[in-house]
Amino acid sequence: MKNVGEAPQEELATGERSTRNRVARSILDHGPSTVADLAGRLGLTHAAVRRHLDTLVAENVVEPREQRVYGARTRGRPAKAFALTDCGRDAFEQSYDALAVEALRWIERTAGGGAAGEAAVAAFAKDRMEAQAEAYRKAVDAAAPEERTEALAKALSADGYAATARNAPVGEQLCQHHCPVAHVAERYPQLCEAETEVFSRLLGTHVQRLATIAHGDGVCTTFIPRSTAPQTTTPSASASTAGRNPA
Repeated sequence: MKNVGEAPQEELATGERSTRNRVARSILDHGPSTVADLAGRLGLTHAAVRRHLDTLVAENVVEPREQRVYGARTRGRPAKAFALTDCGRDAFEQSYDALAVEALRWIERTAGGGAAGEAAVAAFAKDRMEAQAEAYRKAVDAAAPEERTEALAKALSADGYAATARNAPVGEQLCQHHCPVAHVAERYPQLCEAETEVFSRLLGTHVQRLATIAHGDGVCTTFIPRSTAPQTTTPSASASTAGRNPA
């Protein structure tokens, strides 16, 4: 990660900047996090975490958000979760830039615009994902059926997606805490759709994209239903909600 902002010499000497980078990295790897989450993961006091977060907020690296509450609300105000801003994500090495967007615009325009242009961009996105998917396929095929989502998460992490797998009611969730092409995917959701189609084929079941960083969410989240037998799907079955939050 590149250091964000200029740190005074005495701050560098005491390692404050290094610890602050660890805080930002933890949010990247785990998604929006509360003070308690960060303190537990990094072995810091709550006061130390708050001090670093105050600086990161001032530098526009992270921003506070109301934490989503699932199920019945408990008494009291929910703890705030801190998420990376676009500036914060840019502090980590990204594999997109303005040239990528311009290239896709050229493809879209050259194909005639409209539906034909969208189809051309989708074809590019699928071809790109197919090239990436070979390594993912090897990892998934080598894993036991109940460990395939975890194997896919590890393969994605090797490509810079900081992915994790976790159990969920009636299935699993594949969470990508970083997206190297988030800004490009914000303009061209075909990239997310192609990725979701590949996940579906690799795991042998319909999957549903619940959230994406490109859409403004803190984490790209894909739901994989638990199944007793592999299902066959067509690309369009998984692409219907890919890259977009369900209504």
